Amino acid sequence: MISAAKIDPRMKAVATVSMYDMGAANRNALNLSQTLEQRKKLIAEAAEQRYAEFTGGETKYTGGTVHKLDENTHPIQREFYEFYRTPRGDYTPKGGSPELTTHPTLSSNTKFMNFYPFNDIETISPRPMLFITGDKAHSKEFSEDAYKRAAEPKELVIVPNAGHVDLYDKTDLIPFDKLEGFFKTNLK
Repeated sequence: MISAAKIDPRMKAVATVSMYDMGAANRNALNLSQTLEQRKKLIAEAAEQRYAEFTGGETKYTGGTVHKLDENTHPIQREFYEFYRTPRGDYTPKGGSPELTTHPTLSSNTKFMNFYPFNDIETISPRPMLFITGDKAHSKEFSEDAYKRAAEPKELVIVPNAGHVDLYDKTDLIPFDKLEGFFKTNLK
């Protein structure tokens, strides 16, 4: 949404909920936990995989939502599992496989490393921006970063007791009144 708004002035107002900066997430991981050396290693592995696929090799997948939980499952994976691997959000496209749903290919996922949606975010101004995130959301850092970089008018709403995925479908937590007011005010 941010990238689109930067190049399309017809968008009168921008609101995000549980936003992810997939570029930063792939370059740096959450909370800047990936080192430059780790990033370079991933880039090299993806380059080798692209060549392997070009020459007829098997496609490899990376990341995505786990298919089983155990005592060692990371809390973020548990959160995604509770959405993507249950009736809440489980969906496999026609012709797809439930084993691959949510799993990007190793050869293509590194393309996100060249994705910088928040560069020049200030050019969206004077169109208003609303960033909504949960106070327990592992993705909160992305909304806070976008808010910090954006020019006025802007607003950051932090929903109490909400994680990242909670704001997908838990209607008792989603601030619909805030979104409705924002758009009614700014889409005149």
